[in-house]
Amino acid sequence: MNWLDTLRTGWEAVRTHRLRSLLTVVGILIGIASVILTIGFGQGAQAEVRAQISALGSNLLIVTPGSTTDASGLRGGSGSATTLTMDDAEVLASDVVAPDVAAVAPVSGGPQSLTAGDVNWTATVNGTTPAWLDVRNRSLTSGRFLTDQDLENEAAVMVLGPDTAGELFGLRDPVGQTVLAGGAAFTVVGVLDSVGSSSSGDEDDLALVPSTTAATRLAAGSTSVSTIYVEAASAGQLSAAYQEVDAALATAHGLTGQDEPDYTISTQESLLDTATETDRTLTILLAGIAGISLVVGGIGVMNIMLVSVTERIREIGLRKALGATPAVIRRQFLLEASVLGLAGGLLGAGLGVLGAELLPRFIGQPVEISVPATVAAVAMALAVGVGFGVYPAGRAARLAPIDALRSE
Repeated sequence: MNWLDTLRTGWEAVRTHRLRSLLTVVGILIGIASVILTIGFGQGAQAEVRAQISALGSNLLIVTPGSTTDASGLRGGSGSATTLTMDDAEVLASDVVAPDVAAVAPVSGGPQSLTAGDVNWTATVNGTTPAWLDVRNRSLTSGRFLTDQDLENEAAVMVLGPDTAGELFGLRDPVGQTVLAGGAAFTVVGVLDSVGSSSSGDEDDLALVPSTTAATRLAAGSTSVSTIYVEAASAGQLSAAYQEVDAALATAHGLTGQDEPDYTISTQESLLDTATETDRTLTILLAGIAGISLVVGGIGVMNIMLVSVTERIREIGLRKALGATPAVIRRQFLLEASVLGLAGGLLGAGLGVLGAELLPRFIGQPVEISVPATVAAVAMALAVGVGFGVYPAGRAARLAPIDALRSE
């Protein structure tokens, strides 16, 4: 038999037992679709994290307070201390101290109950400076942002995030309206654009007021800040800016070389690396689980092929009696196993691509299909078919013609 005859005979054997072949293919199909979707989920999550971090800027440093330690030695989490102040932000904004820093935006505040008419809504109210808009790479959909004059005059003005504006005013234009916060009345002067959530929380559900106003009307005169956003002059100057910020804060806080810093400086790149590593670990874990289902599908192929060998013992004996070599018999059954594996791989790839198109509409999570991963998954299915078909094919090839012809 030549290869064309072997292929035709193998296809006929698979087609003759349609239901059995279909059930075998389903096992591989599920495994391949699971592998493709798992990798797609991981790559989609990584792309989403990259987009969020890129939206904040690639040349951004985030300075947060250190942790607290109570009398019993119990340490709080990073950011639980109040070691950063407005004075620190002013030091970092100095061209002499930090020449590679382009802008500095301190942020202080927390959840506040906001009231507009008879509507109440709790949102994060932060005191900050006019530099916040550029440092955070944000824009406005209406109105204006905070100004230096607002800062100097401790003006009772407020800029709302889009979600906060929608909750308080619905479809009405918030600009010019009055919002009560902490017992003080603020005039809405602008509404931010929508960017969604990030590592800092929900970026659309917040309100911004001048830092001087927040200190006097919302924080009882406190000058501590929860975060200082530092924008380097360029992405290439990020490392130099990091060193300058670290040195300036160490000097301002009176730290020596042996003292533990009471602040933390992180970069967008470090956040991206952490998130990517987490997603990669989760993807490997899920892919391992999906791989188990693929192995189960391969065992199904082996089982079906062993049944096929048992059913066709007389056929094998007749072929050997007519001159078929063990290599031809082995090739015959390996080809049948390959057809099952390839069919499962192609159908599984199709199901995976279809799932990648439909699932994001229901779960809100992006799924990115990788062409190399899809091709590799199909090749894996073919390899599973061949690999788990080796033993049944070898068993068929080793049958003695006389014994095979005598079989009932």
